[in-house]
Amino acid sequence: MAIRQLSETLINQIAAGEVIERPASAAKELIENALDAGATRIEIATAGGGKALLRVTDNGSGMDAADLELAVKRHCTSKISETLDDIRTLGFRGEALPSIGSVARLSIASRRRDSAAGSEISVAGGKIVHLRPAAANPGTIVEVRDLFFATPARLKFLKTEKAEAAAITEIVKRMAIAFPGVRFVLSGSDRSTLEFPATGEDHLARMAQVLGKEFRDNAIALDAEREDVQLTGFAGVPTFNRGNSAHQYAFVNGRPVQDKLILSAIRGAYAETIPAGRYPVAVLSITLDPALVDVNVHPAKSDVRFRDPGLVRGLIVGAIREALARDGSRAATTGASDMLRAFRPGFQPAPQRPQAPWSAATSPFRPFQPGAGFDEKPQASFDGLAHPTARSEPVFQPAPQAQAAAAAEPPARYPLGAARAQIHENYIVAQTDDGIVIVDQHAAHERLVFEAMRRALHSKRLASQVLLIPEIVDIPEEDCDRLMVHAGEFAELGLAIERFGPGAIAVRETPAMLGEVDAHGLIRQLADEIAEWDTASGLSAKLEYVAATMACHGSVRSGRRLRPEEMNALLRQMEVTPGSGQCNHGRPTYIELKLADIERLFGRS
Repeated sequence: MAIRQLSETLINQIAAGEVIERPASAAKELIENALDAGATRIEIATAGGGKALLRVTDNGSGMDAADLELAVKRHCTSKISETLDDIRTLGFRGEALPSIGSVARLSIASRRRDSAAGSEISVAGGKIVHLRPAAANPGTIVEVRDLFFATPARLKFLKTEKAEAAAITEIVKRMAIAFPGVRFVLSGSDRSTLEFPATGEDHLARMAQVLGKEFRDNAIALDAEREDVQLTGFAGVPTFNRGNSAHQYAFVNGRPVQDKLILSAIRGAYAETIPAGRYPVAVLSITLDPALVDVNVHPAKSDVRFRDPGLVRGLIVGAIREALARDGSRAATTGASDMLRAFRPGFQPAPQRPQAPWSAATSPFRPFQPGAGFDEKPQASFDGLAHPTARSEPVFQPAPQAQAAAAAEPPARYPLGAARAQIHENYIVAQTDDGIVIVDQHAAHERLVFEAMRRALHSKRLASQVLLIPEIVDIPEEDCDRLMVHAGEFAELGLAIERFGPGAIAVRETPAMLGEVDAHGLIRQLADEIAEWDTASGLSAKLEYVAATMACHGSVRSGRRLRPEEMNALLRQMEVTPGSGQCNHGRPTYIELKLADIERLFGRS
């Protein structure tokens, strides 16, 4: 079969299959062009989910007639010169406009600021229709109509108009977060208008526009650096989480990316703090020398490849965990909002039968007797907090004596206040200087126990159990090499391995904490993890999972009646323990209700 040169139109259509996968891809490329042109106002209009119409208007530097003619030809760009080692713009391939023009009806009207008139060029199915002078404001208007009309088979793979419109909205949101100094307006017949006014250097204000105003109150600032790689941004407190990962945004040198290494690092940083099926909210910006990251992995430019992925992953995990330890124990403000919504105005109590006048005999409140309902000797304590064993007496209700004892703790002195009561044998009610705090005693103490066990895990070499007969695991030689590099780390965690020939590993000891271990499965999992991420955190994660399970069974149980001093001891430990705002399963350990919210419930404000 003879080899022949493909036509320019067919080449562009093939390229369009990689660069322009859907209307959102076209929107991304056009917005990037506008930003690279220095635009401070960008307006996007759509119809039919972007399939019928996609128009991007900007006030950037604009183009003249000669520029327009080159712009619709492949591999023509103003953004790089001779090398791919120093890319500092969003676009650089010179493929977007010719790719769009090969599969749609494309028109571009543009005018430079220093020009008296503008120019317009039209392309349909890869062929230039006309290039002529035109009236235009400074900047550029790119209009794409009938996307994929020249390749109708591609239309069958597009989703509904609503889904395609939502994908464009997501692209605009990502760009808006990355460039807070730019005003974005998204409108069209297929949507309601969405506007993001410019916020200048106030990145958090722009994030609040996109992620909701609650993000501002539940975000922790990140600022870390390691070996000239800088990480900034904001991470949400663990209890401020969502049902999917769509609220995780990552940027590398200002470029929005959807990189699996970064998403994996976020997931690892929040391990043991987020419930299963829930996802943290985070906005991360990584800045590094362009030579240390390859943005030329895929034509869509959403994937990147770091020269040192382990360094980047470690920086993200370390920075987020440090931030959570510093400020992540507070409860999400949404907890109070959910509580307020639970109070339904207009509630009418059920009719009550007439009752006799109140007396001590008929009162449902039992006077509290110090020590009543508890064994004389408490169980073994954890960091000073006793584990009392409850008997089958009625629920502890603080009488004046108990209230006096609890009142000895002034609420203004402590973030979580002073304990005032225990209700339903599980919830501690504490008074703060400006509100109340309700604590789930089991969930809170479970976290305290787990953090103590986690510190023990990392403070000394863990106990191991020696295998009577070493387990021999056959794996590829390159996996053996990777595992032996981390043999010292494994030994600290109780896993002793040795090389057993060129393609096998001998497992001689396993962590005692794990009990009976599938050595073959564990070794293969660790080898896969190192090959993927150049880290060996899987074993440590397994040990922490066991510690979390043990902590759950070794904590103050629901149904335990606590003395005021024990409740206050729990509150004080929570205040100094990282991550105490959520249990090991990611659920909140306490909810705070401000006095102003309480007064609003009673119509006092």
